[in-house]
Amino acid sequence: MSRSETAIPKNAGTPPAPDGGDVFKIESLTMAYGDYVVMRDLDFSVKRGEIFFIIGGSGCGKSTLLRHMIGLAKPAAGRILYRGEDFSGATEERRLEILREFGILYQGGALWSSMTLSENIALPLTEFSGISEKEAAEIADLKLALVGLNGFGGFYPSEISGGMAKRAGLARAIALDPLVLFFDEPSAGLDPVSSHRLDRLILQMRDSLGATVVVVSHELASIFAIADRVVFLDANSKTQGAIGSPRELLERGPKDVRVFLNTLSRSIDLMKQGGIDAGIQREETDDSLILTISIPKARQPSQNG
Repeated sequence: MSRSETAIPKNAGTPPAPDGGDVFKIESLTMAYGDYVVMRDLDFSVKRGEIFFIIGGSGCGKSTLLRHMIGLAKPAAGRILYRGEDFSGATEERRLEILREFGILYQGGALWSSMTLSENIALPLTEFSGISEKEAAEIADLKLALVGLNGFGGFYPSEISGGMAKRAGLARAIALDPLVLFFDEPSAGLDPVSSHRLDRLILQMRDSLGATVVVVSHELASIFAIADRVVFLDANSKTQGAIGSPRELLERGPKDVRVFLNTLSRSIDLMKQGGIDAGIQREETDDSLILTISIPKARQPSQNG
């Protein structure tokens, strides 16, 4: 038998604080563009201090949900509570006050190309905190050091790599020491090594800032490595398919969720359709869940003439 193994790291995150409570509570949320309904009847909460992933297939509404949670889109029905307050129904003045408690890392980093990295990070500090430009520059250098970019403050976005741009975007997202960090497809465009480093950074930022983290992603390695809980958006039913820890959903979740979380299962289905009698074996160690595909060896041609 030939074997192909995938080791899924056990959750590296720490569980939410016992007294965490709900930072976000989504109640009967329907998202729509005009008459077109993206998702309906979403009901879930995000606990203080946890790393919470929004997952699902392409086009299911993950980024749309994030836009609703940060106030860039209004619900077609239902509401979004932030720390017990109706964020979706707040006045514009109150909404802007709440937004200052958020830090956001967009897919492309969204850095100003005409500004150095230090200037990019100092911008929200000078705009919203009232500190001097000198103080803002010092804090910007500190934030860059926190994400491993010490000494790069004078560089422009065009002079650094994609992975470095993501880290610089993260440094700007944490400039105001936010209570909640949002990430929209943080691993998009990154190689596996850079993606892993970013996962570690997200954990470090959660632990050092005490922040709650909300991540939109379909990267299975990141989901299993750092997510405390996930909500799965089902594009077929246009509502949430399940909510829970990745490991629980992989083992006991609805079929569609288990298939999404297990690329090995998808590979086996394709091989069986092609007439290959493949199987899957599971082995759990102290730090990994190992999923193994077993494939019968091809028969050797007979040497007898």
